[in-house]
Amino acid sequence: MIKTMAEYAANGETPEVLFWVGCAGSFDQRAQKITRAFATILEKVGVQFAILGKEETCTGDPARRAGNEFIFQMMAQNNIQVLNMYGVKKIVTACPHCFNTLKNEYPALGGNYEVIHHTTFLQSLIDQGKITMQEGGTFKGKKITYHDSCYLGRANNIYEAPRKVLELLDAELVEMKRCRSNGLCCGAGGAQMFKEEEKGTTRINIERGHEAVATGASVIASNCPFCMTMLTDGVKETGREDEVKVLDIAEMIAANMK
Repeated sequence: MIKTMAEYAANGETPEVLFWVGCAGSFDQRAQKITRAFATILEKVGVQFAILGKEETCTGDPARRAGNEFIFQMMAQNNIQVLNMYGVKKIVTACPHCFNTLKNEYPALGGNYEVIHHTTFLQSLIDQGKITMQEGGTFKGKKITYHDSCYLGRANNIYEAPRKVLELLDAELVEMKRCRSNGLCCGAGGAQMFKEEEKGTTRINIERGHEAVATGASVIASNCPFCMTMLTDGVKETGREDEVKVLDIAEMIAANMK
């Protein structure tokens, strides 16, 4: 069982890391697998971590992106109160939206924490020699393409860490034409995930799905639960969902760890 901050606090202890699960990681059936995979890795390498459990609420990112500043401020202040009450110093999350909001937008409201995205955290565990992979794992020799999520890439300039983590899998990384700072959004950012699209000729996720499939990769690696949903739908549109899998980087590492 994963312990909560409240359980640690009851024993007068503070864990090393708070794992911020986020809405998608808590409620979306597909994203729950990412949460489990990342928690499994943390447990295996012996990182002392906790979650907020029922005390965690949405960071307020979708509300702010959709233009409801009032609700964002309310949610943020509520979360900051809880985090500061527990004396949280270090937060790790598998969602770039939560990551960006906690890292860049909470300080203005009195929430100052060291916030790390799970790909960067995995890279640091690899650098410390804590994560070692099985010989000839599932992905050995396979073609993988990696999708840069907007909030990790362009918003926070994190391009190398996820690719470094993927190097560990002994696979062949094939880049899409639009990658890194020129990456194409999956179509979910800016609260688009929660609304109908405007009139146009193509849905963004369908275009991105085609781009990913065109690389000839059998796995599309993602780092964000929103991208996961959009890319999975995009791949279905190409009719290739049986051959091309969309997986989060944490799931790929968890499947091949010693």
